[in-house]
This record gives sequence, structure tokens and C-alpha cells, in this order.
Amino acid sequence: MAIILITGGARSGKSRRAEVRVCAFSGQPFYIATAEALDKEMGERIARHRARRGKEWIEREVPLDLVQALVETDGRGARLVDCLTLWLSNLLHAERNWLQEASLLADVLARQRSPVIMVTNEVGLGIVPDNALARAFRDAAGILNQTIASVADEVELVVAGLPMKLK
Repeated sequence: MAIILITGGARSGKSRRAEVRVCAFSGQPFYIATAEALDKEMGERIARHRARRGKEWIEREVPLDLVQALVETDGRGARLVDCLTLWLSNLLHAERNWLQEASLLADVLARQRSPVIMVTNEVGLGIVPDNALARAFRDAAGILNQTIASVADEVELVVAGLPMKLK
């Protein structure tokens, strides 16, 4: 069993790296998507990701109930969760208690029998945002990432397509 967190900036190559890591495990890879195609551009992004992965992946779209999806798919093989940052955004938009959800996620990850590779964005390396909403999101993402990194067996930072092992 392995819990792996892969982080990095936008377009850093973290999703591609996570796909490679998931495919290194035996069995059919499982993709848990947190994104929703709410506009044309996002629909095109999702389509590009699907085309790159190919048809051998089992896919499940889970914008909010990530913890339940991990419980239901445990024992079925390696899972890729892409991505925690979008999941956080979905939780905030739905006015759910993201801190409680993050704690539940950390708890369920500690009990998984099958590997879980998670993608998240590192949003704290830039300038301080100029508005309260953006600062609140940045802070929440940092706390979520720290929470999950603390229970992960491995943590990687991807920069320019190159992974660096942090844990």
C-alpha cells in the first residue's frame, strides 16, 4: 500500500507524473476526477486528459464526495485522485466544512489497502493575493496540502516536468 502526494505549480507536469506512478502498480488503473466541465475550456481540458490516459483507465467523477469514493474503490487497485485543489474549490463553493473534510480524508487514507496517488497544486509560492477570497483559498490549500502530506508515504514536487522527492 502506498499513499503518494504529487504537488507542483500549474502546468508543471504533475498529472502526467501521477499517471506514470499509478501505472507502475499492477492491475487496471483507476482515475478519480474532481473536476467538472462547467465551461467549454474546462471540458476541453478534461477531454485532453482523457485522450492522453487512454481507454484502459476506469474513471469516476467525484467533485465532492472524495472520501466516500476512496472507501468504495479500496481493494480494486491503484487510484489516481486529480486533483485535491479542485476538490477544495468544490467544497468551498458548496459551503461544506473543508477542514472537516480534509481531516476525514487524512483518516481514510491511513486505512486504505490499495495505493492512492493524489495530485494537488502548490499555490503558496507566489505573491500574496490582493483580495480576501484568494488569500483564504491559498491558506486553505496550504493547510489541506500539509494535512495530506503528513499522512502520505511519499511526497513529490514537480517542476518543469521533473519530480523532486520531498518525503
